[in-house]
Amino acid sequence: MKRNVLFLIVLILAFSAIRCSSNTSNPSNTPSNTASSSTEGDKVCKEVIDSYVVEFLKRNPTVNTYLGGAGLNPSLKEVDGKLRDHSASALEAEDKWLKETQEKLEKIDNKTLSPTLAIDREVALAQIRFLLNQHQTRKYQERALDTFTDEPFRAIDWQLQGMSQTGDKTYGTEEEWELVINRLSDVPRYLKVAQEQLESGIKSKNTPDYRMLKRNGLDTAEADAKYFEETLPKLAAERISGAKRDDLLKRLGEASKGAAKSYRDLKDYVAKTFFDDVAAKGDIGVKEAFRGDRFIMGEEAYNWAIKNNLKIDKSSAQLYEEAWPIVQATRDEMIKLAREIGQKNNLKLPEDGPSAVKAVFDELSKDYPKNDTEMVKWYSDAAQRLVEYSRKTGVFDVPADYKLEVVETPPPLQASIDGAAYYPAPPFKNTGVGRFYISPTKNDEARLKNNNRASIADLSAHEGFPGHDWNYKVMTQYREKISPVRWLTPGAVEDSSSMWQDSMASEGWGLYSEALMAEAQPNAATGFYTPEERLYQLRGKLYRDLRVRIDTGIHTGKMKFPEAVDLFSEVVSFLPGSCQTPEALKDPAKRASCESSEKAIFRYSKWPTQAITYRLGKDQIFSLRAEASKSLGDKFSAKDFHILFMQFGTIPPPYFREQLLKELKEKAK
Repeated sequence: MKRNVLFLIVLILAFSAIRCSSNTSNPSNTPSNTASSSTEGDKVCKEVIDSYVVEFLKRNPTVNTYLGGAGLNPSLKEVDGKLRDHSASALEAEDKWLKETQEKLEKIDNKTLSPTLAIDREVALAQIRFLLNQHQTRKYQERALDTFTDEPFRAIDWQLQGMSQTGDKTYGTEEEWELVINRLSDVPRYLKVAQEQLESGIKSKNTPDYRMLKRNGLDTAEADAKYFEETLPKLAAERISGAKRDDLLKRLGEASKGAAKSYRDLKDYVAKTFFDDVAAKGDIGVKEAFRGDRFIMGEEAYNWAIKNNLKIDKSSAQLYEEAWPIVQATRDEMIKLAREIGQKNNLKLPEDGPSAVKAVFDELSKDYPKNDTEMVKWYSDAAQRLVEYSRKTGVFDVPADYKLEVVETPPPLQASIDGAAYYPAPPFKNTGVGRFYISPTKNDEARLKNNNRASIADLSAHEGFPGHDWNYKVMTQYREKISPVRWLTPGAVEDSSSMWQDSMASEGWGLYSEALMAEAQPNAATGFYTPEERLYQLRGKLYRDLRVRIDTGIHTGKMKFPEAVDLFSEVVSFLPGSCQTPEALKDPAKRASCESSEKAIFRYSKWPTQAITYRLGKDQIFSLRAEASKSLGDKFSAKDFHILFMQFGTIPPPYFREQLLKELKEKAK
């Protein structure tokens, strides 16, 4: 999002030194905010958290790149040329530092802090508790195979996204490319440590699930090797310019070959160590010592995570039981709408409700993109329609130069992105472009039909506008009001090591955005969606509702992996029958549904608690909005609520509920 020169100057001056967002979370500049003076507690808290943020980013180079740490503190510039040290000695030193920081923060009395600093302190403490639990209790570093395969690629991909533009089609200064080469050169060391940790996991019987061994240890490792061997050098040749171009390309090519070899070495290690037959289906080809479901988090660990990481007071058992009636209510709403669509279009629908929904979906699937290129274009067009709708209705004040980039998912990420995903530009920097990724179907007709014209709008609202792309651009615009600690993603940015603290606000906002576009607005009595698009928006709601049931179920032993796959296919695709039978493979629609369902359950199996953040985060936003509306009456402004909500950053809403309501009241005076 472009900004005028004056605004850029203000941002640079405000962000030149790291800070704890002291007394700056009120966008209205009300007297109560600007007149507040820091207490002695604020000063101590600020110093501790400032130090914590910088040290955290130094120890987590991929997160540093993702956030653009060099734009936050100059000392973090060289960190972009490194990868995380997962070695036992490094983690031991890290845990010592974390405990020391924890002790300093716990000595600070919340009563001596301003509201903003009190929130930041609690956020930091939750992050530290998570990391210590991850390293010392779960010892997750011994089995984090997807972290090891995904992190180097993500680090370099985000590096490329954040590069300075040097010409019409060239990107990256000499210094930026030097950092890429340094990071590439660090891949062999990084993957050697990964192998050492996996060896430790074998000794302690703490090994990855066989599905992760196959998909990440074999498939993703090979995809990464090809990326570094072929794709990255080609990208560099297209983008590097300047006097040192030839030298940079030569050294980058050599480092890329070394990285590719290291990935293939890891792949060979995984194949020889964990498999008897890598081509066998299921866990049959896995060595007996490593078979079975090893992804299960366990009820005690799950309950700890949702309380500490997501700030949810309910237990996994409560969430599991409460989820099913919500799923059923959404299905009932879909059945009613499907019959209305059928009547409008003179369709003869089955008497059975779920079958009627399936019949409408079948009819709508006839209008599908003929290839992946056309599919990506349809998503881009839908996103633009959403932008124009919001301008027309005044839901948001959208700048005239707002742009949303929709691109095909790169190969190394396709194993972990089911359908679509959004990766933001680094918020601490003024360069880089956020990307709305669409995973290719390889022109598979059944999967292309799942991306038919009516199905695209709600996903575009979630990942694009007014979902993730708009959310991150608004947060970046107001980043001087958001403490850096609230941007951190402990454990990892996005893999099975992640804390998912940020997911409650960000994914909650994404799902909320889908629902918001269904609400009546001035000049749009039925909202943005056509009835057909609304049916798919409800299906999007349905599978986020179902995720709460499935995620709590598979990670606490209430549901087996195949059961979850079957349930997902039956409920979301309205296709009865088990995915475990030969008949499922004969029907193209059921086969596509089962493949998609299995990929979804695999994601949930390796990312415990992430899947529940969509519905629960959305519910928290609706609850906050309702509370604010009731409190303010006719002075309530949904537009003010939305912008203020985003300015509290990517942390769970319970952290800032009281402060948000207070600031809305002050703004309404």
